[in-house]
Amino acid sequence: MKTSDKRLDILYRDDYLIAVHKPPGIHVHPTALSRGEDSCMRILRDQIGRWVYPVHRLDRATSGVLLFALSSRAADRLIRLFTERRITKRYLAVVRGWVEEEGEIDHPLREEKHKPPAGAITRYRRLATVEFPWPVGQFDSARYSLVAVFPVTGRKNQIRKHFAHIGHPIIGDVQYGDGRHNRLFREKFALHRLLLLATTLSFIHPYTDQSLSVYAPPAEDVQEFLARVGWEKAVGKG
Repeated sequence: MKTSDKRLDILYRDDYLIAVHKPPGIHVHPTALSRGEDSCMRILRDQIGRWVYPVHRLDRATSGVLLFALSSRAADRLIRLFTERRITKRYLAVVRGWVEEEGEIDHPLREEKHKPPAGAITRYRRLATVEFPWPVGQFDSARYSLVAVFPVTGRKNQIRKHFAHIGHPIIGDVQYGDGRHNRLFREKFALHRLLLLATTLSFIHPYTDQSLSVYAPPAEDVQEFLARVGWEKAVGKG
């Protein structure tokens, strides 16, 4: 079995669970589409020297708080919190255009081709906006919003699909986004990544009954961008 020399930043750990800062570009666990590649599950297992149990997922391109259980029993309890929607998830995203100050996207999504669409709800709050004097397509300038995102459900690629659905795709999304704006961010800010970050998971600990909130700060390259456009104070944690 391959042992990884990579390491993940540990955000929280106790006897039952461990939370890490997932980098972009890596799967949560091994998949048939990523044979031979490292995964967060394998890296963390080797890093702490024990088996870990994934209890939720993040898209490969998404970074941020990723939670694992340290036993199968703890995994059952944590998965139940997710399925019963007793875990509050907060994301940060940079999207094309100026979104409404707040809103709810209620749009069913098809997770598998052979399955019917399932209900999906995403709430959001606009934190800041910016306009650059750079022409993109038919427009003389480029507008963007920083949003806090609160998914109620957890469908595959939900946040990315939902913001594309309302005409405000997430910057850096090569599947559902706008290539012209993605290119602008690569050229102007050297950002070659999806600007979707899972910043906070908040829940009542299933063993201690204490309130727990795990926060992952934006990575250095994203922080540099936020500072450059004057958004660093708008990020927040709540």
